[in-house]
This record gives sequence, structure tokens and C-alpha cells, in this order.
Amino acid sequence: MRKEEIISGTSKYLMNTYGRYPIAMVRGKGAWVWDSEGKKYLDFVTGIAVNNLGHCHPSVVRAISEQSRKLVQVCNLYHIEKQVEFAKMLVENSFADKVFFCNSGAEANEGAIKLARKWGGANGGRYQIVHARDSFHGRTLGALSATSKKYQKGFTPLVPGFKSVPYGEIGPLEKAVEDDKVCAVILEPIQGENGVIIPYANYLKDARKLCRRKNVLLILDEIQVGLGRTGKLFAYELYGIKPDIMTLAKALGGGIPCGAVLATDAVAKHLSPGNHGTTLGGNPLAMSAGVAVLKTIIEDGLLDNATGMGEYFLCGLRVIKKEFGDLVRDVRGKGLILGVEFVSAETAKDAVVRCSNNGLLTILTEQKVMRILPPLIVKKNEIDQALKIIRRSLKEATVA
Repeated sequence: MRKEEIISGTSKYLMNTYGRYPIAMVRGKGAWVWDSEGKKYLDFVTGIAVNNLGHCHPSVVRAISEQSRKLVQVCNLYHIEKQVEFAKMLVENSFADKVFFCNSGAEANEGAIKLARKWGGANGGRYQIVHARDSFHGRTLGALSATSKKYQKGFTPLVPGFKSVPYGEIGPLEKAVEDDKVCAVILEPIQGENGVIIPYANYLKDARKLCRRKNVLLILDEIQVGLGRTGKLFAYELYGIKPDIMTLAKALGGGIPCGAVLATDAVAKHLSPGNHGTTLGGNPLAMSAGVAVLKTIIEDGLLDNATGMGEYFLCGLRVIKKEFGDLVRDVRGKGLILGVEFVSAETAKDAVVRCSNNGLLTILTEQKVMRILPPLIVKKNEIDQALKIIRRSLKEATVA
């Protein structure tokens, strides 16, 4: 199909739920994608932190190809070998004792909310969940109730039993958990959707101490920052803590829909048959992809690459900030989740569009921030090219 046919077909047949760029992608390899007209782009969106191994990584392609010839889906009424293999890998490389597999990040957070409330019911009838303002935990109704207000408009009444506090401030969080009806606190280690907001160094450690003191569960939403993006397999490792529950998705299946709830035995034991479930979650195809993803991240040195390339990229962005101080307000990041904050929404949108036109894909978030999410396999020369495109795009903006 030609580009015009694809775009018109999207408008005619699909619900209008996305503000799409006028680009139709048809092929990808590594850190690169090609559109229907043959134009090549450096993809630093990576499916919004999904394609951590880049596009069509040989290990993932091989895993799903081999599994597709054996068994794609079988329901969870039976034991599934690949589930056991993948769950074992996750448990052995994290704080957790048990895993529940689902299909997406929103589903994972729904599962975590239910698990926390089940635990709370057995521990004094507690049910309230404290979340941070401007967070993003998903668009299903329960997850939406713990998400930024701007996403909640038009969907009230929301699920009761949620209350918000400012992100990155321990005082309001301490006050919130004084309520004896609170069962859990859910936090993102870095707020990606809110513009790559990184809290003060001891925030998560202080939150962990507070939750333990008040006998409240700590849930970490690592859907965007987990699986190596920060240079650690899981972001909580950066802060020397362990949560009670963690949610994963996005990069977990290497592009195949896959989510997971990880928990300690002390928490997980409160779920029993019939409490929660999924028809497609944990299917053999997704599990095979997940095993391939996790093995590759651990065995191919991608955690070190994310750390090293992230530092290199951030240094380059700081140079750009000095050069274009009238346009760029701040640059920040951890590993390969990076943000360039512009002085205005108009400037930010223009920069993202110009970068796209010049062959670099990034994301506009919170109106003023260019979010940059390279694959963990990114090379130095690809970062150099991205920096060159950003600089070129900003030069174009200054003379426009």
C-alpha cells in the first residue's frame, strides 16, 4: 500500500485514539526503521521503550519462529514449560519469589493493585493506594485511577480508594500513609511520561523505609525503566532497595505483548485460584520471546552498554544545551532514558518534528520535553548521528 492509502485507511477504519505522525513504518532492523516510501530513520522511540534490543533482533526472531512451529497459545488451565523457564529467570535475577504473567503494562498494574488490596484485606481491611501526581500507570480504569489527572478527564467516576501526593517529596508521602486504610504505595523510579523526571537520590530509599515502618507495601512500576534501560536490569537496584511488588511490560517480550507482576512470597500467597487470571497472558510465544530478551540483555553486556552509551549521549546533549541555551532549558537522564526540556511547548514540538523530518525519531511528552529512548544495542556512531540531527534541527529552528 502507498503511504496515502495507509493514512486514509487509518482514518477510515481505526478509532481516533492516537495523534499519529504522517509516517507509515514498514520495516526495521537494529536501531533503524524504514517507512513506506523507503526513507530511513534512526529509531530512538523504540516503540516507547519496547524494542530494547532494537528491531528484529536475531535471538528474538529465532525464538518466536521456533516456538510458532510448536505451540503459540494454550490456556492457563495447563502447565506451560516456557512460563516456568521465564519465571525462573525473572525470580533468579530479581527480589521476587513469584511471577504472574499478563499481556501489557496496564494489566500488570491492575494485577498489582488487586494483589495489594487482597493483601490489605488480610492485614486489617486496608484498601487505599497512594500514588504520585503526574504519574502514568495505564489507561484501564483501575490503573487510570492512579494516573495523572489529565488522562482521567471524561472517565469519571474512577475507582475509589486512591489518593495522590507530589512526586519526589517524602513529607507528603509520610503524611498519606498515616491513614490506617492505606495498603500500598505505587511509584515509578523515574517518571517517563511526565518528562523523564528523576527524584532526589534517596527518595526511593526513604519511601522504602517509610513503607516498612508503616507496614505498607511498596509497588514499583518498572514498565518503562526496567529490563536494562537505566543500566541496571531493574531500576530499584540503583537505589539499594527491594520492593514488595514490581510491574513489568514494554520491553519484556521484545515486541510481543507481555507483562508481569513480580512479588515476594509473603505477598503473592494472598492470591488463590479464581482471584485473578488471563486468557492470553503467559502464552508460549510471548514466554519464548521473553526468555530470549532477558538472556540477551544479561549475556551480551547490554547493561554496561546502556550505562556507557547513556553517559556519552547525556554529555553530548549537555554540549547542545550550552550551544542552544535560548531554546533548551534542561537535559537529564539515567542510562538510555533521556529528556531534553525546551523553553516552550511550541519550541519542543517544532524540534521533535524537525528531528523526524531529518531522520531521527523521538517523542514529545509533557508538551515541552523531547523524550529519547534508544535501544540498548545502540552504538556510539548512532548516538553521534542523533546528536548531529538534533543540532541541525535546532539550527533550522533558530533561522526559521
